[in-house]
Amino acid sequence: MEKQNIPEPVPFKFGKKLKTYLGIAAGIGLLALLIAVFVQQLPSERIWANLWMNALMFLFLGLGALFFWTVNTLGESTWQINFQRVMESMGLTIPFAAIFFVLAFPGLKDLFEWTHTEHLDRILQEKTPYLNMPFWMVRFAVYFILWSFFAWYLRKISVKNDFEPHDKYLGRLRATSGWFIVFFAISSSTAAWDWLMSIDAHWFSTLYGWYIFSGMFVAAIAVIILITIAFKKFNILPNVNKEHLHDLGKYLFGFSIFWAYLWLSQYLLIWYSNIPEETVYYVERVNNYKTLFYMNLIINFVVPFFALMTRGSKRQPLYLAIVSLVVLLGHYLDLYLAIMPGAVGHENASIGLLEIGLPFFYLAVFLTLFFISFGKAKPVPENHPYAIESSSYENI
Repeated sequence: MEKQNIPEPVPFKFGKKLKTYLGIAAGIGLLALLIAVFVQQLPSERIWANLWMNALMFLFLGLGALFFWTVNTLGESTWQINFQRVMESMGLTIPFAAIFFVLAFPGLKDLFEWTHTEHLDRILQEKTPYLNMPFWMVRFAVYFILWSFFAWYLRKISVKNDFEPHDKYLGRLRATSGWFIVFFAISSSTAAWDWLMSIDAHWFSTLYGWYIFSGMFVAAIAVIILITIAFKKFNILPNVNKEHLHDLGKYLFGFSIFWAYLWLSQYLLIWYSNIPEETVYYVERVNNYKTLFYMNLIINFVVPFFALMTRGSKRQPLYLAIVSLVVLLGHYLDLYLAIMPGAVGHENASIGLLEIGLPFFYLAVFLTLFFISFGKAKPVPENHPYAIESSSYENI
């Protein structure tokens, strides 16, 4: 296909109407938080757990998108170029996620049992070389500094190629993506240990890092699909076609199965070994969160498995968007089950105004940062050698 036959993207404008909608959403979230603190006077651990949970979800969307972009860049794939700027802009939200984590730092003692050094038992004492606050803080800083650097540097090189096309920029993108993947492979697992698994500090799972990664990645894919479909509707990404959506749908379908595989593997390994130190994690969730426990599996596996099994289902934008939204909500529930039982306990945990309303604030901030970043560059990378091939992409 000749370049002149490819439609030009409509420049994105972060208009007043969109800002108003996001402002209303942010206001709903803040109002829910204020009501929870001053009117309902919920237990402090539930407040902090919700702040922590939403900060993690905020991070997962940016980090998962950055991973997806770098994997495609390293593999020199062509199909994703038309929505690459969506992944780039999502990745640029990572530094701001650190701010939300820091805002929850005053509640770390409510969230993590191992921070109460005066009450450590023998098991926790043996874990103190790793689970101690100074070392935890160092790891936290290293994660965010390097993740943020990679997101910023990769975006910088990508935009430079728009104005000064050169093979050296593509080489830098591939090389830097390779280094990011190496660091991500380690840091995504250790961060999952630090920020989630250590909430239930007596328990551990060797599959946990992979399990959290799979949920992160599926949630990010769901948001990429939703944004890409919306941008296609408004001709911001006019060259995204059904083949692109089909492949994105296959990723959503395939990695939902991968998530379920890890969910079942972790559960079965612990179930048949029947060791009290391991089963305590599931005993709490099955006995006291039974409905949510099985809903988690249904929403995150059964729904996408049957909804996206056929070829045609992944090629219908509205249908794919609805499934993506359901899966995104499902992985928010998955994160709830990872945090609340250990941090709050079934006596104080619930799904109320705070759990439903607060995410609106984080979503509004995430989208605001995304739109600002997206508006600072061309909607589609220019002068990329794969751009024409991506626009005429056909999955044979």
